[in-house]
Amino acid sequence: MSRIGKKPISIPKGVTATVDGQTVTAKGTKGELMFVVNDEVLVKMEDGAIAVDPRDQTKVARSKWGMSRTMIANILAGVEKGFEKKLEINGVGYRASLQGKNLQLALGFSHEVLYPVPEGIQITVPKPTEILISGIDKQRVGQVAAEIRDYRGPEPYKGKGVKYAGEVIVRKEGKKK
Repeated sequence: MSRIGKKPISIPKGVTATVDGQTVTAKGTKGELMFVVNDEVLVKMEDGAIAVDPRDQTKVARSKWGMSRTMIANILAGVEKGFEKKLEINGVGYRASLQGKNLQLALGFSHEVLYPVPEGIQITVPKPTEILISGIDKQRVGQVAAEIRDYRGPEPYKGKGVKYAGEVIVRKEGKKK
């Protein structure tokens, strides 16, 4: 049994949610999101909350049950508060800046890396070594953060590169003489 899937999802204040067949739509102060639930899972509104149940007790239905509940909870949280990821840049000469709709990164390459900011995502650079990525869709925020980190991930010897805030880089010992 899915421990996550059993819990009904309460709808926060200021958010309106509708269930139309297998489509869950949420509208809030930050915007509007929708999620189409898999056919193996049954979704219904009950007492101002959304309940998710598997259609039958097959392994496929039960495996999609908890994931569907989490996705619905994420769209409700996204339209209410939004999501945010913070990246840190370490390294001499490594920096970031915003130029119009592009994020410009100096990461030790012979050229500047230009990352076009996707629709629905806001990127701010409070410091040259800090990048804040925010939006209402948790998956897209995480994907953008992963793509930026992928340009120059942190290396284990000096810790240079782009890393998530709070990420622990396991350091290796260098060469011995």
